[in-house]
Amino acid sequence: MSPQRLQWLDRLGAAGSLLCAIHCALLPLAIALLPSLGVAVLAGDGFEQGFVAFASLFALLVLGWSYRRHRALRALALLAPGLALLWWAVLYPPLHASTWPHALVMTTGGTLVGLAHWANLRLNHAQADCRACARGAC
Repeated sequence: MSPQRLQWLDRLGAAGSLLCAIHCALLPLAIALLPSLGVAVLAGDGFEQGFVAFASLFALLVLGWSYRRHRALRALALLAPGLALLWWAVLYPPLHASTWPHALVMTTGGTLVGLAHWANLRLNHAQADCRACARGAC
């Protein structure tokens, strides 16, 4: 996969993860409004689990592919606890049933996943710079 495509995917992943964090932070306030707006599906368990599954698969594929290029664990070190928090908040019933603790854990997890994508983007950029310098392009 080309470095430009990896950078685009990391930017997409970071934006999606940060949107997830915003969604999780605002969800307790929006729960009362969503049914009246006709978009209650965004507060449903199925949507949340599907989004976490998609974000997990996407992040693991992109960061795993990038790791093969830069061999640095920094991005994966942010991703692992972020995904663990997201899955814990979605699958652990007592936490999932409580509004504010659930929102806090989901927001923290989404932020960590977004930061993992950002770190991966920086690592890929540094790797591309190193290769350009090795070719004498700097």
